[in-house]
Amino acid sequence: MSTKPIADLVVPKAGQNVWLVMLSAAAMAFLAVFALALSMSSARLAETWSQALSQTATVRVAAQPDEIEAQTVQVLEVLRTTPGIAAATVMEQSDQAALLEPWLGPDLPLDMLPLPRLIEVTESGAGPDRQGLRLRLAAEAPGAVYDDHTRWRRPLVQAASRLQSFALLSLVLIGGVMSAIVTRAASVALSANRQVIRVLRLVGARDRFIARAFVRRISRRALAGAAAGTALGMAALMALPDPASAVPVLAGLGFQGLGWLWPLSIPVLTFLLAWASSMATAFHILRGVT
Repeated sequence: MSTKPIADLVVPKAGQNVWLVMLSAAAMAFLAVFALALSMSSARLAETWSQALSQTATVRVAAQPDEIEAQTVQVLEVLRTTPGIAAATVMEQSDQAALLEPWLGPDLPLDMLPLPRLIEVTESGAGPDRQGLRLRLAAEAPGAVYDDHTRWRRPLVQAASRLQSFALLSLVLIGGVMSAIVTRAASVALSANRQVIRVLRLVGARDRFIARAFVRRISRRALAGAAAGTALGMAALMALPDPASAVPVLAGLGFQGLGWLWPLSIPVLTFLLAWASSMATAFHILRGVT
């Protein structure tokens, strides 16, 4: 007995179930692409922030105008002779203006403001003895404060990690919704074909044979919809601004290198999920058909 004719009898070729499975699979796959991209981008962002801030520090020199130059020279000497410090550079006034411009505007009169002198520090290896360095700076340059960015790094990394967790949770929810939709579609289709199932049993078809014929059709529809949704999602990500664009938040969302292979697993996982959900539903419905 051929499987194809039975599949055509058990599962209608057209109707709401067809569009329900395919459209829901496409929509869920589209969302899954963005959730996966957000998860991977968050992990990459957390790693970038951690690495960028873990080996850097800033010394802020706040003193009277007639003392700030002398204290800056003293701070540079302290940093130069401190083990664990790779480099120390005084930040130019133009660089300070660029940092303040987003908040205070481009026409900021820096020469009229009592801004502290900032020194960018690059650490090497495990870094310096920070507590000892702070005590030495307090003794030799009272206006200097050593900031190793710990209070900035930890919240940023935690925020990126939580964002990754939310993205993974979204993937789980998407899979759950897809499973529920497939289960509902399978239940409706089988329930609407109870008479056909009875006839198939009369001619000798077993429940496993009927279920496989039905599940094959549902799973293929889910695979086709998920493939289309995944393709649209990847195209949408490719349309986002380049990393060098003026929208860095959007530019950071997406995949890099071999990471573009990950979305290709979404149609496969959707197929397996649809197969498992519809198979379980099919046997449940078939047990109730007498």
